Amino acid sequence: MDRSRAISRRKFVPAGLAAAGAAGAGKLLGQAAPARARSGRPILDSVDALIVGGGPAGIGAALGAARSGAKTLLIENHSFFGGVAAWSVGMQMNQMRPFGRPRSAVHELLIAKLAAYGEQAVALGEHEVWSNVEYLKVAILDALDEVRAGYLVHLPAVDALVERNRVTGVTVATKRGLMEIRAKVVVDCTGDADVAYFAGAETMTDPDQLMPMTLGLTLNNIPRPGTEAAAIVAAMRAGKGKYPLITSGFLEVKQVAHCNSFWINHAGTADMGRMDATDPRQRTEAECRSRRQALQMVQAIRDSENPNLRQVEWGSAGPQVSVRETRRVKGCYVITEEDAMAGRQFADTIGWRAGYVDLGGQTGSKLVRMKVHDVPYRSLVPEKLDGLLVAGRCISATHVGAAAGKSMGNCMATGHAAGAAAALCAQLGIMPRELKVARLQDKLRAEHVRLDIQDREQTNLRA
Repeated sequence: MDRSRAISRRKFVPAGLAAAGAAGAGKLLGQAAPARARSGRPILDSVDALIVGGGPAGIGAALGAARSGAKTLLIENHSFFGGVAAWSVGMQMNQMRPFGRPRSAVHELLIAKLAAYGEQAVALGEHEVWSNVEYLKVAILDALDEVRAGYLVHLPAVDALVERNRVTGVTVATKRGLMEIRAKVVVDCTGDADVAYFAGAETMTDPDQLMPMTLGLTLNNIPRPGTEAAAIVAAMRAGKGKYPLITSGFLEVKQVAHCNSFWINHAGTADMGRMDATDPRQRTEAECRSRRQALQMVQAIRDSENPNLRQVEWGSAGPQVSVRETRRVKGCYVITEEDAMAGRQFADTIGWRAGYVDLGGQTGSKLVRMKVHDVPYRSLVPEKLDGLLVAGRCISATHVGAAAGKSMGNCMATGHAAGAAAALCAQLGIMPRELKVARLQDKLRAEHVRLDIQDREQTNLRA
């Protein structure tokens, strides 16, 4: 069972301030000084729906909110959008088209923008989308531009604005100092539930069971044909004695879209103990040891007796480790492993999750196919805090319940629903917990989200 811990609201000021996004800076240049909040900080923007975090969930939320007519702003602390889809340097986006069927208008919009750049940009599998991440970063911008969603990069949220138990925006760090963004509804897509945590929402974590973090990497200068992924894996396994940081867990080597390079996904920090990405010291250790781990993987490959592998070059590594699990928000409903395995349905469904229960390479863990199951709207709504919705891997779920839903297509689906809900709440002037779910469901069906039980039963027969 998860151990729920009520967290008191805190103020957090980072040691260094990240750069303000170029788009935001452009709006400030040559204009009168921005309005200031009662805190004395400049107000950078005021919007209907503020989406914090630009990974798959945040992309889905921004597209969902903007398509619903809301003034939308998506902010991200990196220089690009995509989250783990982009910084894992080649990992497939799973469950984007489960069973080869379009999942929603929002999923299809992103796929269409990728496909517009040709076969070097994207390859479609049974359910997954394989992309060259450099094309992906641009395709995301194309999708956001089409729906007229605003966006800013280099803009970390460092605190939440709360008035009478309602989240009204966030404080962001810029090169011009701390600023505020005000919103009628905020959607937390940070993965780590940062906004919810800063606002004082109750969160859940399992410090003794946290899934490992992984730094993805790519390999270049690989003779084709003639070099098999299995040979690369075997070389790393053989080098474990000499290079001890190479994981003893899973090693996965795949081709990057249609490029002549390979990417490596693996069990990452699984052998290094449980590391909490919200702890500054543990996060630093995970990041730095993962850089050394990637180097040792490449060295082991180049030490191989296989002449094709001896000329392999290290192409790149992600800008940061990919984090599988930290905090989850305690919502009005907590999704469980039993819900996933039973294919549970809910009257307040706003989407569904498909694929596997995947604990990311923990010792003794293995992939277990689950049934297609509903995500209830209640799991996106914090139990006691207003003005806030959550989406992605920080929705309300147990440790294993979260592992059942972290595929990127699933995260994008919960983001889509949260963004559409935020837009409706802003238009109606109500709190997310006051929204009539039937109205949201009608909106999602109009966006080609399949919510009907009959459709679900047919999908489970194929699962």
